[in-house]
Amino acid sequence: MASKKDMRRPDLIVPYQEPAPKGDAAEFTSTLSSTLPMAAIFTRNRYIGWASVVFSIQGWLGESEETSKSSTTPGYFTVGMSVMALAVTYLPMFLPPPPGSRAATTTGPAAPVAA
Repeated sequence: MASKKDMRRPDLIVPYQEPAPKGDAAEFTSTLSSTLPMAAIFTRNRYIGWASVVFSIQGWLGESEETSKSSTTPGYFTVGMSVMALAVTYLPMFLPPPPGSRAATTTGPAAPVAA
């Protein structure tokens, strides 16, 4: 049968000390969540667009009082920018370019020079 006596020694008790905050990780996610939407718009890559949405939502949900005070843009702004970048990547699906005009992203032979 187990004894009811407390076997812990009071002289070995160590008080809790809160660890020091790490500021570098929040700055990196903030930079990444504001850079990825621009990369998605420039490259029109849907995977980068979805990654920007995920990173910005993660950064918005994970921001604390200290990071919200020190950051220049609020978290919901980066989420809105990444959703807009994702909409831009899907834009050619809903608004196709006019027929007969070449897309700027295709490569082909150079146009002949008129002399």
